[in-house]
Amino acid sequence: MRVHVLGSAAGGGFPQWNCNCANCRGLRAGTLRAKARTQCSIAVTGNNSGDGSRWLLLNASPDLRAQISSFPELLPKNDARGSSIASVLLTDAELDHITGLLSLRENEPIELHCTRRVFEWVFEANPIFGGLIQPSRFRWEAVENRIPTQGRDETLSIEARFVEGKVPTYIKTAFDSIGSTVGYIIVDRSSKTSMLYVPAIKHINHELIAAASECDCILFDGSFWSDDEMARLGVGSRTALAMGHVPIDGPEGSLARLGHLRIRKVYTHVNNTNPILDETSPERRAVEQAGWEVAEDGMDIML
Repeated sequence: MRVHVLGSAAGGGFPQWNCNCANCRGLRAGTLRAKARTQCSIAVTGNNSGDGSRWLLLNASPDLRAQISSFPELLPKNDARGSSIASVLLTDAELDHITGLLSLRENEPIELHCTRRVFEWVFEANPIFGGLIQPSRFRWEAVENRIPTQGRDETLSIEARFVEGKVPTYIKTAFDSIGSTVGYIIVDRSSKTSMLYVPAIKHINHELIAAASECDCILFDGSFWSDDEMARLGVGSRTALAMGHVPIDGPEGSLARLGHLRIRKVYTHVNNTNPILDETSPERRAVEQAGWEVAEDGMDIML
């Protein structure tokens, strides 16, 4: 299985256009040892996909057009028109995970996988996104908890796991968060390798830990180092948990809860304020010493 990181930042990217935090200011000035990042998405293909002509896209960020251009494997091959994207899997209905779908509005048949709740919020309630759902473009298949979903690439199998997330802020009707967020386990049948993708989650339970322990790799929510990060830096008032993201640090943080896993562990969906973006910071050293990597755009993971 090949996993290509198209984008590794949280919403807004890094540096964020309207942010003057120490990270964004330092990157612009060239005084911070860090790399710019676009908004979070990955592409996955199986070992038996030949030339890699069938790719699964996990989330579609607002930066998707530029991300496709930077990764030739997703560009048309021999025909006048075409796409190597076979399926798009949405983990949730957040704007930074769905708006790239509008860049895929041309007539290319692509499978779309998301929960019934996400479909209602994004496609049934909005005529702009709803117009994408037609046989010549997107064909929707509902994602159910722990039920394998067969994509066009017969090499790969997909399994969704419901995780605790949040209702998007643009949803004004009262809803509980059930069905709002999933993670995906992708298994390559030929190599018998597997990965778990969870870019947004606010609580790590025993079921998630058990699922991760059976995989070879996890790409996990690294949005914030601490729960009060935004308020402490003066760039927002909401906590990480209120925004649907478990912090890295703390007794219930991902560093403590997942540190024992003997698999490849990669933080992604990193917010522009997170000190782990600074490659010289003590927080970056802490995650690396605990066996974690920090995803960056263009990173390839071979399993």
